[in-house]
Amino acid sequence: MECAYYRESLCRSCTNIETPYPAQLAAKQTDARRLLAAYPHLTWLEPVASDEAHFRNKAKMVVGGSAQNPSLGIVDYRSGRATDLSECPLYIEPIERAIPVLHELIQRADLTPYDIPARRGELKNILVTASETGELMVRFVLRSKKLLVPIRRQLGWLQERLPKLAVLSVNLLREHVALIEGDEEIILTERQTLPMRVNGMSLHLRPQSFFQTNTQIAQAMYAQGREWVGQVQPRTLWDLYCGVGGFALHAAQVMHGEVTGIEISAEAIRSAQRTVAEQGIEGVKFAAGDATEFAVNARETPEMLVVNPPRRGIGERLCAWVEDSGIEHVIYSSCNAKTLAADLAHMPSYKPVAARVLDMFPHTNHYEVMVLLRRG
Repeated sequence: MECAYYRESLCRSCTNIETPYPAQLAAKQTDARRLLAAYPHLTWLEPVASDEAHFRNKAKMVVGGSAQNPSLGIVDYRSGRATDLSECPLYIEPIERAIPVLHELIQRADLTPYDIPARRGELKNILVTASETGELMVRFVLRSKKLLVPIRRQLGWLQERLPKLAVLSVNLLREHVALIEGDEEIILTERQTLPMRVNGMSLHLRPQSFFQTNTQIAQAMYAQGREWVGQVQPRTLWDLYCGVGGFALHAAQVMHGEVTGIEISAEAIRSAQRTVAEQGIEGVKFAAGDATEFAVNARETPEMLVVNPPRRGIGERLCAWVEDSGIEHVIYSSCNAKTLAADLAHMPSYKPVAARVLDMFPHTNHYEVMVLLRRG
């Protein structure tokens, strides 16, 4: 894939962009096989390839420059030097169309970018998420409420320029820290969720809810999970680290029983509950809480378990609980095959029987790998 920003050494995030994409995918499959080489009888399914460009449904842009000449991209935290990446070829088309409008809004409303070295200014980041239908969620990350009124005044203009704007919000990140967003969210639109169409289902996404950055690969992940659940046909299933409920809701489509989703983010759980209520799905419940604490303190265990943890994995404590639980089948969806391998070593009663690499992050060394585990 051709990228002028990489060619000019303005952005080097896509470290493997000069490697032909088929070779990138093959290298990821080889890496996953190497890390799980302790299981020689594991069946590897064909890896799932991504589009090479225009696959990112999310833009996390640091705002630099000035109100009249803003940049949306990255900023060197030591020097404050800003690099505009408005035409990044990874973004899907609705984000590409929105970025020039957001540039103009910053100028119209005189939104002063935050100067990192000087610790002055207000507008830190702009976060944009787009659905496959073209609808948008736009979030302005501010240092304080100082720019809240100017942004609110531009809502009508912004809705005219971006007719598919579903959600507009302000997020407050008051501290001088290297974070993308803070804890406080102020929603400025009547609508509060962005529906993400996945395999014919709308998963509602609130501003602080996590969703995979590559919708195409997310669809393949959830479909693979659904297929494995359909093969097992459990009467009860837990989805730990469930996010907005992707695995749980897909599992409910193919099983006749109870599904429980647990996620630390209350915002994500509210999103999942909105999906359940709107679509009238029965037998599915979601609750906010720590996945490990929920499991180790539960009085019962499910027949099947799905875990989709962050990069650190599920950890020794939850591994020990799973090992002693008696659960017959586990689906482990991992964004870090190294911690997946470490976790599997702590669960020797389980054997991986099928695995699949899904390329969520082209042009990098990162990928998703899903494994179906069977006890015995």
